[in-house]
Amino acid sequence: MSFFVSIDISAVEPEHGAPAEGRLISGQPRFTTWNVEEAEGGLYAGVWESTPGKWRIEYDEWEFCHVLFGVSVITEDGGAARTIKAGDSFVLRPGFKGTWEVLETTRKEYVIRL
Repeated sequence: MSFFVSIDISAVEPEHGAPAEGRLISGQPRFTTWNVEEAEGGLYAGVWESTPGKWRIEYDEWEFCHVLFGVSVITEDGGAARTIKAGDSFVLRPGFKGTWEVLETTRKEYVIRL
């Protein structure tokens, strides 16, 4: 077993999805997720992509994101809208509530800790 894991999606079967029922605000966003690593204790790493649309988000987990391409707007309830694009990195903490709007198909690398 190697302790080095490359974030290589070519060897991963993608999962497909969409916003949870009742969360969609506009558009027809479709998600593709390549979960490359899943470790004991609720740690996940991989790549996520979404087509344009807007939906409500609520985070119970901690997530680090690095945007590879695309443009999205993340707005925290009661806070400012933040436009994210290729090269941007950020953390969404447990308790975050707001909206995610994909303006241009967006792909990000992620690390999630439950």
